[in-house]
Amino acid sequence: MLRYLLTLSRPRFWLYTAGPVVVGVAYAADAVADLFTPLTLGLFAYFLLPANVYLYGVNDRFDREIDAGNPKKAAEGSPEARWRDSPAVTAVVALSGLVGLALFPFTPRVAWPYLAGFFALATAYSAPPMRFKARPLLDSLSNGLYLLPGAAAYAAVTGGHPPAPALVGGWLWTMGMHTYSAIPDIEPDRAAGVDTTATVLGEARTYLYCGGCWALAAVAFGLLDPRLGALLGVYPLFLLGTVGAGVDVDRAYWWFPFVNGVVGMTMTLGALFALRGWIA
Repeated sequence: MLRYLLTLSRPRFWLYTAGPVVVGVAYAADAVADLFTPLTLGLFAYFLLPANVYLYGVNDRFDREIDAGNPKKAAEGSPEARWRDSPAVTAVVALSGLVGLALFPFTPRVAWPYLAGFFALATAYSAPPMRFKARPLLDSLSNGLYLLPGAAAYAAVTGGHPPAPALVGGWLWTMGMHTYSAIPDIEPDRAAGVDTTATVLGEARTYLYCGGCWALAAVAFGLLDPRLGALLGVYPLFLLGTVGAGVDVDRAYWWFPFVNGVVGMTMTLGALFALRGWIA
């Protein structure tokens, strides 16, 4: 059971929710003491594991029929598993969501819309009646949920909202990431009768869509700091490089956790160096 729940939570993607918390706290902190508080550590811990159990548990629960025909979920050594339909698993997934509600009393109200937005989108993305993941464009837009833990952390530390360019740029980045990750599922989704942004656009035009999202994200971050814009420019360049070299998308897709980790680490180090006065 524990091994299954760990697989369900997608360990390779844990930093997609916990990483933004680290970045948000690093840019919000006015002093080193602001980095490690019960609240920031609690937010990091929740979005590292329980949030992913809830997010992917809801996803797998309502995708169980589709996943039955998805070879990615059945391959030997696959980092993903098919839904195990048992009351115990359902209870753990539901509890993981309820635990997140305990964050609200400990965070300032300015952070509440970001926390509420995460839970609302994490649910509505997969669960009916909204089921955004089966609605072209809305599936892409709704993946801004991955930005919201970082926005909540920033708001919790500063007591104010994150800069608008960061929210816009981060949302565009998530849109590109989600739609790129849907490319390997184009054929299984079409076979299952599921419409997504990727199935509607097709592989070639989906590359253009993702590249456009990432280019606009780089522009938005560049309004905050040209160095951040240059850093986000890695994504359209990565896309051009892999597509131009003929790298199969199923292979390139699994490189993104590493790319995202390096970019997130660089952003965080930049904030920490500025906090210590080592860079402007």
